[in-house]
Amino acid sequence: MKRVITYGTYDLLHQGHINLLKRAKALGDFLIVGVTNDNFDRERGKLNVRNNVLERVEAVKATGLADQIIIEDYVGQKIDDIQKYNVDIFAIGSDWEGKFDYLNEFCEVVYLPRTEGISSTMLREESQSIVNVGIIGCGRVAERFPSEAQIVNGVNVVAAYDTDFEKCNTFAQKFEGIEPCKKLGDLFNQVDAVYIATPHLAHYQCIKDSIQAGKHVLCETPMVLNGDQAKELYALAKEKSLILMEANKTAHSPAFNHLIVMIKSGLIGEVVDIEASLSQLLDKGGREFDANQAGGAMFEQGSYPLLPILKLMGIQYENLELFSRMENGVDIHTKGVFRYPKAVCSFKVGLGVKTEGDLVISGTKGYAYVPAPWWKTDYFELRYEDQNDNKKFFYKWDGFGLRYEIQEFISCIYNHRFSSARLRRRESIQMAYIMQQFSERKNFYEI
Repeated sequence: MKRVITYGTYDLLHQGHINLLKRAKALGDFLIVGVTNDNFDRERGKLNVRNNVLERVEAVKATGLADQIIIEDYVGQKIDDIQKYNVDIFAIGSDWEGKFDYLNEFCEVVYLPRTEGISSTMLREESQSIVNVGIIGCGRVAERFPSEAQIVNGVNVVAAYDTDFEKCNTFAQKFEGIEPCKKLGDLFNQVDAVYIATPHLAHYQCIKDSIQAGKHVLCETPMVLNGDQAKELYALAKEKSLILMEANKTAHSPAFNHLIVMIKSGLIGEVVDIEASLSQLLDKGGREFDANQAGGAMFEQGSYPLLPILKLMGIQYENLELFSRMENGVDIHTKGVFRYPKAVCSFKVGLGVKTEGDLVISGTKGYAYVPAPWWKTDYFELRYEDQNDNKKFFYKWDGFGLRYEIQEFISCIYNHRFSSARLRRRESIQMAYIMQQFSERKNFYEI
């Protein structure tokens, strides 16, 4: 049996893609199609957002031409796949001519003629409307947004608002095309969506005002510090047919998503323990240490180590105990311990206490290790009793990492997806309930 493999993004699947698949299939008896993951346009400096990887896999499957579909996750995977699947022919479009000659060492390389006059880029340009975005809150975090948004196709940052107009004006002058607004209503009049980067306690009202004004919302994490408020806001967004998404950059990074998929597929067996930690030593004169501004390690950092626990173990835990070292009304260190029916998970966060910031996920067959800073995942290992079975995975973390959450946000808008699989509404709501538990000092112990 002659086995053929080909790869592509298959974004906005069109006749050109189908023709290429037919030509590839004609070369042999069994066609394997690699669909590139959601970071597929990184090398060209843009992130396209029309179809996510699951939608693209379904589109390829619907052609009936692929005998097997795989997902391309990492640089160098083509060599691994060719050897793993005993491939005889690697086929790719002629616009890549010469780029994959190095694969001749492993199999025959064939460059296939492309269909003239049609491409995904052309279709996107014809059909993709631009989403105009406004920024609410012009502090340090917001300064990263305009440059990251430039990487994503279909996004245009046009306006900014802050309760301090001078601050807003100074912010807008740093970036071309952003108009400073004196009133929030002025911003709403210019945009389709907003990015909220205000202090934590202002999130709830800013989100509610934006949704009631008919705007899609991407809000910095933690979205809110109260579970009932989170449920209310998500319900309001759904009622208005608008997207509300929490901007947790780790949740949307390609490497972290690959890690979660591999763990869920059983590669380390049943998960029985997760340890996640994150810490920084910051100037204690900053907002992060002000109790009146919801400062402290839990509110500032907690949503990140909560992410892998809730993603892998779910929201139905039996108990959560919190242990904190407090100073001047804020926690400089907090440790949380979850009890699940068949697992125990823990997290540590610190603003005034330093700890090793790694992530360890322990299973019945092996464990996953992600070194600090794991929340900016670019490398992880799967480790086993037999070290010969260990696997290492390398990624590139681009820029500040916001581009991945922006990409998913715009994709949700285009495709009318009200909950992202990367951070589902129920997970975001549960994070808010955990923040609320901390606020109310339930199952809480000061150390």
